[in-house]
Amino acid sequence: MNFQQLRSIRETARCGYNLTEVANVLFTSQPGVSRQIRELEEELGVDIFERNGKRLTGLTDPGRGILQIIDRLLLEAENLQRASREYAEQEIGTLAVATTHTQARYMLPKVVQAFRTAFPKVRIALQQSSPEHIAEWVLSGKSDIGIATEGLSQFEDLVSFPCYRWHHAIVVPDGHPLLKKDPVTLDDLAEYPLITYDLGFTGRSHIDDAFRQADITTDIVLTAMDSDVIQQYVALGLGVGLVASMALQNRQGDTLLGNGLKVIDGAHLFAQNVTRLAVRRGAYLRSYTYDFIQQFAPELSRADIEEAMKAGG
Repeated sequence: MNFQQLRSIRETARCGYNLTEVANVLFTSQPGVSRQIRELEEELGVDIFERNGKRLTGLTDPGRGILQIIDRLLLEAENLQRASREYAEQEIGTLAVATTHTQARYMLPKVVQAFRTAFPKVRIALQQSSPEHIAEWVLSGKSDIGIATEGLSQFEDLVSFPCYRWHHAIVVPDGHPLLKKDPVTLDDLAEYPLITYDLGFTGRSHIDDAFRQADITTDIVLTAMDSDVIQQYVALGLGVGLVASMALQNRQGDTLLGNGLKVIDGAHLFAQNVTRLAVRRGAYLRSYTYDFIQQFAPELSRADIEEAMKAGG
C-alpha cells in the first residue's frame, strides 16, 4: 500500500470516476491510475468501485467506508508535511485564501496589507469564486481558508467562524423618487426594476426571502457578482441597486464619489448577513494562518480556533 494508490482512489471519487481526468490531476497516465486502483483492491481483498465492464460507475458499500479512511490518512499526511515546514521555515510559505469578489475587494485589502507587513516572506494566493466553489476548494486542500457570506456553515467537514455582520443598502441616482420616501418599503422598491447580486452571492437569498415572505413580485432586470458593476448600471439608469453595505463604507457621506449616486439605508428591509471564515476540519494550520484569521476576525483567539477545530464545529 502506498500514497499514490490512496490518491488514485480519492481523486477517482472526486472526479466522478473519470480516469482520464484523474490522470490529469495526478500527472500520470490512465493505465497507471487503473493499475494503482486494481493493486489496492487486490491487497485489501475487496472491490472499492462498482463497474460496468471496464468503466467505473460508483463506490461499493465497502468502498464508501474505505474512502473515508483514505481521506483521513491523506489529510494527516498533508498535516505532517505542513508541520515539518512549520519548524523548518516558520515564516515562509504560501497562504491560499478562497473568497468572493466582494470580500476580496472591500474587506480583505487592509487584512492582507497588515499580514504582509508581519510575514513578508509568505505569498498570498487570493482565489475568487462562488461560495460553493470556495467550500470545495477548502475541503480539497486547494485553499487553506475560505471566506464568504453564504454556504460555508452547511458543510460538516468545514469548521466555520462568524466574523462580522452587515446589511444591504439601496443605491439610486441623485433625484430618484425613492429619496423622498422615509422609510422606503419593499412595495416602494418593487415599483422599479432592480439590479443586485447573482443567486448564491453576497446575501442574495435574504433579498429574495424578504420579497417572497411579503408576497411581493419583483422585476430583477440585471444581476452581477461585482458591487461596482451593479453601481455602474444604476448610474446608467437601468434600475435601483441593492448592494452590500461594505461596498459603500469607504465613501464619504451618502454620495458615491464620481457617479452621482445616493445611498438609502436598507437594514430595516432585509435580514442581517453574517460573513464566515472556514477551514477544513482536522487540517494543520501554520502559525501565520492563525495570524491571518485573527487579522480578519480580531475577536477570535488562537485558543478559540483550536478548540473549535477539535470539536469540529
